[in-house]
Amino acid sequence: MTTLYRAPVVVPVAGPPIRDGGVVVADGRIREVGPIATLTADEVIEFDGVLTPGLVNAHTHLCYSAYADHYTNGKEFFEWIQDFARRNPTMSSEDWVDSIRVGVAASLRNGVTGVADVVTPSAAFAPLLESGLAGTLYYEACFVDHVAWENERSGHIEVLDRVVAGNDTDLRVGVSPHTLYTLGRSVGVDLAEIARTRGLRLHPHLAETMHEDGYVRTGTGPFADMSRRLGAAFELLEGGCGGSPATEMDGWGLLGADSHVAHGVHLDAADRALLRARGTHVALCPRSNARLESGAAPVAAYRAENSPIAVGTDSLASSPDLDVVGELPVLRSIAVQQGDTGDGLDEWLFTAATAGGAKAMGRDDFGTLRPGNRADLAVFSVDTSGDPYTALVADGAGSCVATVLAGRLIDHR
Repeated sequence: MTTLYRAPVVVPVAGPPIRDGGVVVADGRIREVGPIATLTADEVIEFDGVLTPGLVNAHTHLCYSAYADHYTNGKEFFEWIQDFARRNPTMSSEDWVDSIRVGVAASLRNGVTGVADVVTPSAAFAPLLESGLAGTLYYEACFVDHVAWENERSGHIEVLDRVVAGNDTDLRVGVSPHTLYTLGRSVGVDLAEIARTRGLRLHPHLAETMHEDGYVRTGTGPFADMSRRLGAAFELLEGGCGGSPATEMDGWGLLGADSHVAHGVHLDAADRALLRARGTHVALCPRSNARLESGAAPVAAYRAENSPIAVGTDSLASSPDLDVVGELPVLRSIAVQQGDTGDGLDEWLFTAATAGGAKAMGRDDFGTLRPGNRADLAVFSVDTSGDPYTALVADGAGSCVATVLAGRLIDHR
């Protein structure tokens, strides 16, 4: 059984937009992409608007979908992040499963079919692996020093190995060493080694706030004060490292072509060059950064320097929704304010929100419309008379009318 999805404009991302085009799907895979006159199928499903690859959320925490009240509490990053330590222990396994399911449904409703999801509780793996999404699930280690790691290491590895062994989905498993201010250096180094000996990808947070920058360089600031108060034996508390978070993370072995970092707000030219040299993508999350008063990433510089970029929403605890397209006008505004001419910017942004996210996870089987890829599609009710990239960036948020997940149509009309 073949199905032809037809629209006034098809944006393959892997090639130029196609007027009056379509995508032929069979057995959950794309069979053909092209002008409608060249395509045939057993059934035809027609949409108005622009048909694109499914969006890829390159940084999110779907387990925190139940924490949307944190988005509205008005707390700045340092106060905001402490609430997780208070709330997480109150969540049962059933609560985590319900929260994941809310996040999966919200993702699909907005045309998101691929995710780089940070998994905090092990109970979250099961509903994620049942979701039909593509991407990578990164098991998180957070607030662990070398003393605690002696007790937790074997359990952490057991979860990773068990999930990897039982997984036959398009969601791979990875490791998320949370960040430099919540891990001991030896723990971060060990997590990099654990991932690489198993062929697993890495996904840490990097340079999200200036609090982090001060902690890493000098071992001071609110994160340092908090860790000392809690008795954490983090090596960076002993005067910091004297260098930037990017160089320190590189020293831990957490950068590389098998890693992508979240946020990258406070990275200077040397830091960005280091990430490019390592082949490390950056997942930009501008609405989360704005909500938490973390600053604005150097979007124009990333583009001018040809840095590999992806787009994420972060969680509903710091973003109003899980609509990746909703991040794009914010990124566009930041780039223009930073001096970008805007020429070709919309195409660059939408590519980052699709193919860029897949590439950040080392994948090329989704994020573009080409034969052989997963049949992950999204349709947006936006103007089709002009440049489709401009229409998607300007008006795509909240306009998804259909999602196709590995060949399964989810009609939102």
